[in-house]
Amino acid sequence: MSNVRALLRLPATARPGEVVEVRLLLQHPMETGFRPDAGGRTVPRNILRRIEARFEGELVFAADLFPAITANPFLAFPLRATRSGTLVVGIEGDNGVSQRETATLTVA
Repeated sequence: MSNVRALLRLPATARPGEVVEVRLLLQHPMETGFRPDAGGRTVPRNILRRIEARFEGELVFAADLFPAITANPFLAFPLRATRSGTLVVGIEGDNGVSQRETATLTVA
């Protein structure tokens, strides 16, 4: 089950050794499990817990998220362009959320 809309952005090309910025915007409500609804019942917890980015299988970024993170989180991190390849971002969360997003970087 996946209810996350992920927008993964990085430049399509880079020079060897150049540091590029990877941007990830996630559309997700990030419910803490502490907020009451209109009827006074607690809204069940529903957060994204782990984000991992791997470039050609090598871990280049990881983040553990907690209930204090805002809805629709935006993450950005640097990546040194040493070779061409594929960046795979894994998103895991509550309620069976497990999603992968990919982007290709060409170093020339």
